[in-house]
Amino acid sequence: MALFARTLMRPKELLKLTGIPVVIASLCCLSPVVVVIFGLGSVSFAASLADTLYGEYKWVFRAVGLVLLLAALIVYLRRKKICTLSDVQKHRREVLNTVLVALFAGIAGYVFFLYVVVHYIGVWLHIW
Repeated sequence: MALFARTLMRPKELLKLTGIPVVIASLCCLSPVVVVIFGLGSVSFAASLADTLYGEYKWVFRAVGLVLLLAALIVYLRRKKICTLSDVQKHRREVLNTVLVALFAGIAGYVFFLYVVVHYIGVWLHIW
């Protein structure tokens, strides 16, 4: 049980690890909201921007978010002194748990942030 308790991530660490990749992956729909909130364009411009970004480029944003999540995982593991492949082999259970938890949290955070938070802000602003 002590080994399992040592490998768990704290919620604050998990949020630090997944926060920026989730926001970057959500920029396809977050950008029109930002445009309207800061008065940089009209609602009709934001709606057409949302159609273009989400319709044609959503996979680009998701891929960039995944790459950023992987980069954040590498930085996180290096700070935990897991730098070489032999270190990864020695701590493979910890590395696997960390990767799986971060990936699950990143996907759950993306779905919640994009399809709940950003969606309802966009509905409130009459963008979609």
